[in-house]
Amino acid sequence: MSPACFPAPDLHATQSALQRGDTTATQLLNASLAAAQSSACEHAWVVAPTAADAHDQLASLERRHGQDLPHTPLAGLAVSVKDLFDVAGQVTTAGSRVLGPDGVNLPAAKADATAVVRLRAAGAVIFGRTQMSEFAFSGVGVNPHHGTPRNPCDATTHRIPGGSSSGGAVTVAAGAAWAALGSDTGGSIRIPAALCGIVGFKSSAHWVPTDGAFPLSTTLDTVAAMTLSVRDAILLHEVLAARSVVRSPTGLRDCRFAVPQHTVLDGLDATVARAFERSLSILSAAGAHIVDVALPELGEAADMQARCTFPAAEAFSVQRTWVQDHAALYDPRVLARVLRGGTMLAGDYIELQRARTDWMRRVNQAIAPFDALLSPTVPMVAPPLAEVAPGTERDEAFFAANARLLRNTALGNLLDGCGLSLPCHRDGELPVGLMLWHGNGRDDSVLHAAQLVERALEAA
Repeated sequence: MSPACFPAPDLHATQSALQRGDTTATQLLNASLAAAQSSACEHAWVVAPTAADAHDQLASLERRHGQDLPHTPLAGLAVSVKDLFDVAGQVTTAGSRVLGPDGVNLPAAKADATAVVRLRAAGAVIFGRTQMSEFAFSGVGVNPHHGTPRNPCDATTHRIPGGSSSGGAVTVAAGAAWAALGSDTGGSIRIPAALCGIVGFKSSAHWVPTDGAFPLSTTLDTVAAMTLSVRDAILLHEVLAARSVVRSPTGLRDCRFAVPQHTVLDGLDATVARAFERSLSILSAAGAHIVDVALPELGEAADMQARCTFPAAEAFSVQRTWVQDHAALYDPRVLARVLRGGTMLAGDYIELQRARTDWMRRVNQAIAPFDALLSPTVPMVAPPLAEVAPGTERDEAFFAANARLLRNTALGNLLDGCGLSLPCHRDGELPVGLMLWHGNGRDDSVLHAAQLVERALEAA
């Protein structure tokens, strides 16, 4: 079983190789630069990394850390950054033309976002600005302004990478970056991770400050990362959250997993259904306790948000003058959703907050006895871009795909919880993500369980 489309040592293993002297940070950075310039990363960059900047950063890290650099968490390795995070001296355009010279014409950032500060302090080389869905408002990952990155897991068909952290997922899957900094408001880390065959962890939102990150929804936005393995996900979370994950001595036989029967298993395509059932069989055979639970509360989410959604209402509050002054610069599909936020009433917004609080209480009570919930990350494999690419005649297909992709992951954001997607496909299959998720603050339980699950699936 392959844990990713392009199997490679993960960041953790590479750090060990650096400490042994088996390789050097310079050699690894040159390999990242070569991969960044390859066809696999076409359209993955808003601003591509340059050799001069990358080596200048590495030289600065080596002066600062000396012989200790291989022992820092990120060891001088390349980490790509989504185009909604401020990097000092660069313009943050959030994948749009609106914030560029033709529109608002934002100045370059004066300081790094908090997440970028923490990556640098941990020894990362900040490696380019990655492509994204405009203003992070799509799970499909298409961008009509800058081009849509190609999912690296299919060399013959241009398939979507998933979004909104599309370019970041591609840089990790294609071997250009050891990790990718992104954001997750309704699944923007976990969706592209699932479709590109890598790992994506959305922490509980409060762990990582959003300072210096362009907002989509101040209620739901979460700063997080995509990686090659679960142990790298733990490492990146510890860096970004500035905290230590509590390790547990328990094994898979001590884990109790719930499989919700409502909503998240509806309409699975054949590849996803096969991979998910196979994964449950492997975990059950390895001793995990797996329980089917009805959890009908999940079916309430759509009705709860029928009149108002946090992303639309909160995006409009930020962009209300831009949609009037620069409407022609927007992707029409994004513009329509931002404008919808302007039609939502204050009473509907307040009622959504009240209903969500009650819903979270009931869901958390139902899932409290379990170490994690198990579900497919998304109910489908990555469709060909041609089926959902922007274009009036295909908008219906685009919005249908977007809704399907977001359906399962967005439940975790509404729950204010945490969730991790890890690959569960076999060689020869398109990537499928298995999602472990839970409520707010249950991050360590999910991360521990995910590492056990990853080992069991790789050993099968």
